[in-house]
Amino acid sequence: MAIYLTKESKVLVQGMTGAEGMKHTRRMLAAGTDVVGGVNPRKAGRTVDFDDRAVPVYGSVREGMDATGADVTVVFVPPAFAKAAVIEAADAGIGLAVVITEGIPVHDAVAFTAYAKARGTRIVGPNCPGLITPGQSNAGIIPADITKPGRIGLVSKSGTLTYQLMYELRDIGFSTCVGIGGDPVIGTTHIDCLAAFEDDPDTEVIVLIGEIGGDAEERAAAYIREHVTKPVVGYIAGFTAPEGKTMGHAGAIVSGSSGTAAAKREALEAAGVGVGSTPTETAQLVLAVLGEPR
Repeated sequence: MAIYLTKESKVLVQGMTGAEGMKHTRRMLAAGTDVVGGVNPRKAGRTVDFDDRAVPVYGSVREGMDATGADVTVVFVPPAFAKAAVIEAADAGIGLAVVITEGIPVHDAVAFTAYAKARGTRIVGPNCPGLITPGQSNAGIIPADITKPGRIGLVSKSGTLTYQLMYELRDIGFSTCVGIGGDPVIGTTHIDCLAAFEDDPDTEVIVLIGEIGGDAEERAAAYIREHVTKPVVGYIAGFTAPEGKTMGHAGAIVSGSSGTAAAKREALEAAGVGVGSTPTETAQLVLAVLGEPR
């Protein structure tokens, strides 16, 4: 089992013919992802060779969906065109749009996340590494060779920390890892993933990675207290961040006592979440929950 992405997922890549799209499409294919097409209206009708697989290019998401049955799109288009790309995908009725693009204006993200939600399209991102169900499918830029299928579900604001926890817990493995992104406005939240992992029979423990800024982790803690029965282990990045400075992500900014790492840790621990002081300590807490040797 997994959440959001499985071996049955059929993936389109918007922006596949660009440099980043080409590079990561090759990596997704190598991970076993069923990439069924790219989308570029200027190059429709062509095919792109990726080692032993030729991937067709379609003029629109709708055309690609009609031809292939695609249910996932990964967006690798420049920030100025990301809003139009996501709206196109939502209008086509795709189930999941993974928006990798960084630097999208906040007002664009507000518009397309609301638009997609109203049409039943789940957005992961923007400014995220995507998601991976190890051994099944990889939609985005997460390295596929640093872990294996297993019992841990991971949801994270930080791409780098996603990779580190995946590597540190590689001997146990993961059901699905979701990088939700750290921008002020995102489509899929910690709470969305917590609910999905709670319902996934193959996820035994959930790892939640947060960071300074906003109140997403406090809201996740309240949700865990009321709705999550599986053990949750957390980590909050940014304990040493100075006040008033944006750190790493556009949403990672502390003002006064709001959004501090200490406040987030306190809220999570009050909900019964074990919170590590470092990524390595967080991994050790997960091993302890699973009864595995450290």
